[in-house]
Amino acid sequence: MIDEMSCLLSFLKSTVGQKIMMSVTGVILFGFVVGHMLGNLLVFKGPDALNAYAEFLHAKPAMLWGARIVLLSSLLIHVGAALALAQLAREARPVGYARHEMIATNFAARTMRQGGIIILLFVGYHLLHLTFGVVGPEHMQEDVYRNVVSGFQSPIISGVYILAMLALGLHLFHGLWSLFQTLGLNHPRYNNLRRCFSAATALAICAGNIAIPVAILSGYIS
Repeated sequence: MIDEMSCLLSFLKSTVGQKIMMSVTGVILFGFVVGHMLGNLLVFKGPDALNAYAEFLHAKPAMLWGARIVLLSSLLIHVGAALALAQLAREARPVGYARHEMIATNFAARTMRQGGIIILLFVGYHLLHLTFGVVGPEHMQEDVYRNVVSGFQSPIISGVYILAMLALGLHLFHGLWSLFQTLGLNHPRYNNLRRCFSAATALAICAGNIAIPVAILSGYIS
């Protein structure tokens, strides 16, 4: 039993193990991003729809806190695996490449670290803004629709949100590309398909999220 645990820990600390942990937690976080976007898009249906959705979530505290614990754990593991992989890469090649080859995800890959930092900072701000209501306009716990609309009426808040969503889009593009590669779907026959799928998915999520502050700033939602 001890030997099996030792082997498991050694595997998890390896490059392959860290990539698997990143992939699994990435899928969990991706599922949350999609669900969160679909819930937020209810703002286009009006205050009754969005507030009813928020009330449904808060009416099930066990489910809500269970989801939060899973998401927080996934986020910590995801970030930890990313840092561990970066360290393993530095140890494997202490001297950088003399020349970088341009590949399909080159820009997205090179900005993963910066994008990850922007996303983490945004998540913290987003929670303080729309969950806890300690920053931004006056917060009304029972009126989520009003909080969203009044918050995004500020060009600065909307600008920060849009910037974060652009970073998220790049992060998702490279993350989905890497996920398929980890699953072994790295073949010239499939590369164009997974590139298109990764780009289309990231673009759809980015556009869906950005549509909310744009609609509020333009007065379409008020």
